[in-house]
Amino acid sequence: MAKIDDPIAFELFKNAIFSIADEMALTICRTTYSGVLRDNMDFSTAFADAHGKLVAQGLTLPGHLGSIPTALDVVVERFEGNIHPEDMFVMNDPFDGGMHLPDIFIFKPIFWNGERVAFAATICHHADVGGRVPGSNASDSTEIYQEGLRIPPMKLYDRGERNDTLWTLIEKNVRIPVQVFGDLRAQLAACTIAERQFLELIERFGANNVEIYMTEVIDYAERLTRSAIRDLPDGEFDFEDWIDDDGIDIDRPIRLYVKVIKKGEEMLVDWTGSSEQVKGAINNTLSYTKAASYAGIRSVLPDGIPNNEGVFRVIDVIAPPGTIANNVLPAACAARGLTGFRMVDCIFGALAKMLPDSVCAASDGGNSGVSVGGYDAERNPYIYVDFACGTWGGRPWADGLQGNSNMFANMASQSVEVIEAEQPIEILAYEFLPDRAGPGKYRGGAPYYREYRFTEKEAILQVRSDRSRFRPYGLYGGRPGKASANYLNPTEDNKKLTSKPTMTIETGDVFRHELAGGGGWGDPLERDPAEVLRDVRNQLVSSDAAREDYGVVIDESAWQVDKDKTNDLREKIRSLRNWTKAPFVSWDDEGTEQALAATE
Repeated sequence: MAKIDDPIAFELFKNAIFSIADEMALTICRTTYSGVLRDNMDFSTAFADAHGKLVAQGLTLPGHLGSIPTALDVVVERFEGNIHPEDMFVMNDPFDGGMHLPDIFIFKPIFWNGERVAFAATICHHADVGGRVPGSNASDSTEIYQEGLRIPPMKLYDRGERNDTLWTLIEKNVRIPVQVFGDLRAQLAACTIAERQFLELIERFGANNVEIYMTEVIDYAERLTRSAIRDLPDGEFDFEDWIDDDGIDIDRPIRLYVKVIKKGEEMLVDWTGSSEQVKGAINNTLSYTKAASYAGIRSVLPDGIPNNEGVFRVIDVIAPPGTIANNVLPAACAARGLTGFRMVDCIFGALAKMLPDSVCAASDGGNSGVSVGGYDAERNPYIYVDFACGTWGGRPWADGLQGNSNMFANMASQSVEVIEAEQPIEILAYEFLPDRAGPGKYRGGAPYYREYRFTEKEAILQVRSDRSRFRPYGLYGGRPGKASANYLNPTEDNKKLTSKPTMTIETGDVFRHELAGGGGWGDPLERDPAEVLRDVRNQLVSSDAAREDYGVVIDESAWQVDKDKTNDLREKIRSLRNWTKAPFVSWDDEGTEQALAATE
């Protein structure tokens, strides 16, 4: 523990260092070119000490929480002794510290009086980095060599001199260099702003104090994390969930298995038992598995704990090499975001056994990725990359959120008007789906669907989605959400697609994506009938579903709950389902449907 002579000055510094990380994020958002950064906000910013240890992450993506430190560690180790003022480092190689190829890291070392004092860090999802399909994010790639340009840790700038060879190499290997370079410059600008503001802190507090304060911010987070974990129940808590498939072996489910071991003031998250790495591109790097593990555990800890190296010291993560949780060459991993989202739900299942009143039911399976790319009549390239942000599961104290990103992503949906102005796409529908949320005392989040009509001659459509076979689970009597679905031309031949298609589309084709509903929490028969009525009036639940799922009879002529019929129906359902206690987890509607049938 560092000795702090002025606790007020330390508090001011702590707030300032996190504000710098947030200012970096705002800089990227304001100056970037692509919709996936400007609107989806698929990026993160951070600040590290002179040794590359994470001090502060901006209010960005939890999915990058364990990823930036891993990448920066490789840069520091690789270039130690050759790190100079005005250097800028770049990388994206998943097998050399990165995550997947669209995520490009930029690191800027910061110097004061010739001594390295910190690093500014950014990571952005770029709309294209080359490879076999536009957008570089297909689920059905089978090896990393198909996915785009691999950049090992390199100097983008060397003592302020631009590496023109590397810039040219990037330009010749991506489909939209103007956009990629614009996004790279946004990252450079964020790092430069961070450098300027950090040097102002040194001038204000002194270089020696700043070094002490950064150490203390990390130690402070560690102490808070240890204290919070100490208050949790000791024990081993495990959970199993399944991914639909890898986009290639359509009939082969993929197992996720996690064991959370808590002892004293430390935790272990062990992914041993998860599937071997697969053919398709949903394999995880260890860094991303760590990020999912940290985010899951962090979500049940108190507010106010800084997200930095101090948290990582207390939570150990194990994932055997060669598995979907820790891939090895030549594994494809462009769509690994899907697995990360599903890992968070899997951890929540384990944590729900430890803390039944603190953990929500399953989400929609993560943000669904939709990419459309090709060339217009003049052979000019275009690429649309969007991540549909959907639903949370029901919480022990409230309904699940809807129209919100998976907690692991913290992203947003793109504006319909901006999509139509920038891309050869029309958005025909963007609305909630009724009767798809998992019923419960606290209902799961209601999902939405989007319909995209393509207006150019030809393009490649890529979709990364899940939960079409294995529905979002419900907890403690709550029922699962309804499955996701993909369709081509729903008003014509209505062709049902797999959850992870890569296919050619033509002028006038319409793609429809339906998100899965969030799982419910708690017995649906304990839901306040007034809340059920409100859902019916808001067209999130039909009158038939109110009766079947919640045992609530609604008089639509008066828009009132028939209390007597509701009480009678609920008692009859309770007597028929023969619960001794509510089931911990529900994957389907078996039992409930049988009880309802008996009431007919």
